[in-house]
Parts: sequence; structure tokens; C-alpha cells
Amino acid sequence: MQNIKYTTIDEYISSFPKNIQKMLGDVRSVIRKVAPDSVEAISYGIPTFKLNGNLVHFAAFKNHIGFYPAPNGIEEFEKELSVYKQGKGSVQFPVDKPLPLDLISKIVKYRVKKNSEKNSTRKK
Repeated sequence: MQNIKYTTIDEYISSFPKNIQKMLGDVRSVIRKVAPDSVEAISYGIPTFKLNGNLVHFAAFKNHIGFYPAPNGIEEFEKELSVYKQGKGSVQFPVDKPLPLDLISKIVKYRVKKNSEKNSTRKK
């Protein structure tokens, strides 16, 4: 990963080769479609979507696209994600294979629901 301080997701995406830009753009589009009220940001140096707190993050690496839907986003989709390398709150999608955009969409929907529930509990 480059050691550049990005200020926008556009800036971040444009710093990668065309094939990776397309993948990052596809992830971004899915998130925007599922969570149209979310706000784009750069957090931890990577693209982030916020809606009632951090929703999801994503990033490009040499051999994979990292997707960070928080630990509950991983746990809820454990079975579908089992074919991918994972960390506590992350999953790695290889850049040499098609992105599972439907699965990403389902995970983002779940995270929107969870963040909304968390937010409404706080307001009580």
C-alpha cells in the first residue's frame, strides 16, 4: 500500500492500475446502491462509508481487495465467506477472481441494519 495521505475515495481509487480501479469502483457502487444515505470518507487511510458510525471500509493490496465490515459482518456471513482468507473483521477477495458483489451487497445491507439498531438503542 502506498504511503500517501488520501483525502477522497476518488483520489484513492485513481492511484491504482485500471483493473484494480474497476474492482474498487464496483465495490463502491454496490455500497452506494445499498446504503445511499451513507457518507464517504477516508478513515485509517482507506475508503470508508459511514452511516450511524462506521459501516464498511475497503482497500486494495497487491493480491487482494480487503473488505472490512466489522466482526459482526463477517460472523453473520461466515458460511459464504469461508472460501476467502479472513481476519477478525476483514475478508480478502483475490484480485484474479471476480468480486462476489451480491455477497458484498448482502453484507452491507446487514451492516446498515446493525448500525441502525445500535443507533436507535442509544437514543432511548
